[in-house]
Order: sequence, then structure tokens, then C-alpha cells
Amino acid sequence: MGLGGCILLIGGGAILAFATDWKMDTVNVDLVGWIMMLVGLVGVFVYMSIARRRRMVVPPTTTVVADDEHRYH
Repeated sequence: MGLGGCILLIGGGAILAFATDWKMDTVNVDLVGWIMMLVGLVGVFVYMSIARRRRMVVPPTTTVVADDEHRYH
């Protein structure tokens, strides 16, 4: 799941938890919203940690070039 899916989970969960007043006998809609937001936040943190590892740059090794003495004479 990418970052967009995580943000979608957070947004959808917030809508279910805070913006609806649905009452169902079998499902607690508020709890489903909170669970969706929690899963979305965990996904964002996991995505960021993976992205941080991918961004680590290893400096390239440089080759030493010896100056040619005859070039300056």
C-alpha cells in the first residue's frame, strides 16, 4: 500500500468516526473508523521508514588521478 492508500484510510476512517451518525446493530461504525485511522497511520510510518532507507546515498568512490609532470613543462 502506498502513501496515497494510507492517506485514504485515514480520511475514510475520520469520516466514519467523526462525521457519521449511523447506528448499526452488528457493527460499531465509530470503532471501524478508529481502526481505519490507526491502520493508515501505521502505514504512513512504515512507508516513511522504507522511503528513508531507500534515500540513503552512498558517496561514490573517487579515483585519484596523478598529475602528469610533462604537461606543465
